[in-house]
Order: sequence, then structure tokens, then C-alpha cells
Amino acid sequence: EKQMMERVVIYSRVSTKEQDTENQMKLLKEIVERNDNWNLVDVYIDNGISGSKGRDKRVQFDRLIKDMIRRKFDRILVWDVSRLGRSLQHLVEFLNEVNSIGCNLYIHQSGLDTSTPSGKMMFQMIGVFSEFEREMISERVKLGLEKVKSKGIKLGRRKTISDSSIVEMKELKGM
Repeated sequence: EKQMMERVVIYSRVSTKEQDTENQMKLLKEIVERNDNWNLVDVYIDNGISGSKGRDKRVQFDRLIKDMIRRKFDRILVWDVSRLGRSLQHLVEFLNEVNSIGCNLYIHQSGLDTSTPSGKMMFQMIGVFSEFEREMISERVKLGLEKVKSKGIKLGRRKTISDSSIVEMKELKGM
């Protein structure tokens, strides 16, 4: 029985004009060729763009995400996790998106392949850590609010209606 061909893409980025993606691309293309059931359908290259830049500045990364959402491929190959982003927050957001769409990710330098059991575990760990981060932020906000309230500072919008107006309205309403 012939296996379904898996549609794969390569994403590559270099931060400076002096660097080039040639070596990354050569190696990743060799990996695709070694896998008989992989079919390279597209290549996304951001040249001379820092990973700390937003998606709007990383045109090919933005196109990669849009194509992933449109399910134009099944697997993304990347040389190194640092190619995907410079901030942990952006990386976690990207990995969560990849996971929610059911796309696989192969990160060469880390030996991470999300189609394997250990790769799936990595996705789950990322989910655990991002949930933990959300909980920590929520806890800090609640503690901050309690601290402000304990000092007798009123929170929320200022009343734009006077207490006497409220009494008058209640009387009109017959309350």
C-alpha cells in the first residue's frame, strides 16, 4: 500500500545581509530527499530580518502562518528554533498555533520532530508552561488589586452621577 505523500515546507531566516540561508537550505532539502514520502511544496525565506521583528516585518514568516492555517502543507522544516523567533512568548504562540492546526514541525538542530512521541510530549510541555505563565500573571494582577484596595483606593471608573441623583431616580421608580 502506497503511503500518502506528506506536503512539507522549509522556513529559513537570517538576521543580517552578511549571512545567507544557503547552508541551512541545502541540508534541509537533503533531509526532504531522504524521506520518500515527503514532497517539498514551498520554501519561505526571510533574508536580513531579525527574529525580534514582528510578523508584519517578516513577510515570509507571515505567509508561512497564513498558508499553514489554509492547510497548504503538513510539516514545517526549520534549521534551528531561533529561526522561528527571538522571544519565548512569540515562539510559544507559534508552537501553539502549529499544534492546534495539527501541522508537524521538524527542528533540525534540536532534533525535535513533533510527529514522534517525544516531539508530541514537547508540545504538551509548552502548553503546560504557557498555562502556568497565564496563571502567574492572573495571580499577580489579583494580588496587585488587593494591595490597592487595602490602601483604601477605589478601583474602577469614577461615578459621573451623584448620590442625590441616584436617590431621586429610585424615588421616581418607586423603589
